Amino acid sequence: MNLANEIIRLATLKKRITTAEIAEKYKVSRQYAHMIIRKLTDEKKLLKIGSTRSAIYILPGYIDLISNTVKKRLRNKGLEEHKVLADLEEESSVLHRTSDDLKSIYQYTFSEMLNNAIEHSKSANIEVDIGERNGDLIFHVNDFGIGVFRNVMQKRKLNSELEAIQDLLKGKTTTQPQSHSGEGIFFTSKTADIFILESFGYSLTIENRAQDIFVEEIKSKSKGTKVTFIISMKSKKHLNDVFRKYQTDPEALTFDKTEIQIRLYTMGTIHISRSQARRVMTGLEKFNIITLDFDKVPTVGQAFCDEIFRVFRNKHPNIQIIPINMNGAVNFMVKRAIVT
Repeated sequence: MNLANEIIRLATLKKRITTAEIAEKYKVSRQYAHMIIRKLTDEKKLLKIGSTRSAIYILPGYIDLISNTVKKRLRNKGLEEHKVLADLEEESSVLHRTSDDLKSIYQYTFSEMLNNAIEHSKSANIEVDIGERNGDLIFHVNDFGIGVFRNVMQKRKLNSELEAIQDLLKGKTTTQPQSHSGEGIFFTSKTADIFILESFGYSLTIENRAQDIFVEEIKSKSKGTKVTFIISMKSKKHLNDVFRKYQTDPEALTFDKTEIQIRLYTMGTIHISRSQARRVMTGLEKFNIITLDFDKVPTVGQAFCDEIFRVFRNKHPNIQIIPINMNGAVNFMVKRAIVT
């Protein structure tokens, strides 16, 4: 008897099988049955769904019979993101249908967001889920701790959660500089098609499909932080391409470029004051190239431009500042500041 062929035949008939079923039906040890099944999964003739003790095995063509969503509530004690990641990869039918590039994006972004919750939130429990909706891969990481915006605000002695959001969008913002680079949220937000952070009455939405960013006050005052990550199952993105966009020298692997949305720094008012400009440029001395996006900014003041394009530049002559998406009025004021 060729046990491997018999297992495939049984999987075709029953749609899903277990090691215990194989051992009982064919009168072999569970260890031997597991060895043959392991060989079939390595050859991708079978797919393993679930953790080792409760795993089921199916033919690749039957993947749609498996649940589309996996949810877990985790106790945040000795929690390790790579183990959670491995469990989800085994149990989620979605992850068996993604490309290798999309899976690497998921592995990086999910690990970064779960690690943030583990190490920063001080939450006793963390909820995670992953699934597919309308052709998109979606995951959530939800904690019940201090809240990402409030944590950054308190640790960095900022005046509001809105200032914390502004700093997070720059990149390299962390409340634990000894052990974290502060790159996780930044690169996760750039990799997603849609990225949402919700915490204590504020929501930050980065819509990369529409190339837009929204900051809103929301009714929910739920404690903690909820991360939503959405990317098309057909996405052609490569994780390395996202990293390269923010590196001056790809060989050096250094995150030294960033892009700032100027309109987010006054939440709807015009940009005229020197203090507003200082707020925009706070922390940007860490970068070699800074792109300032003036999209939807109607006008700027002389003092605002002078602080950025003369004062900051004189202090940091090796940093390149690139203004983009300027209307005629903004372009005039920026050029005037550069030549003075």
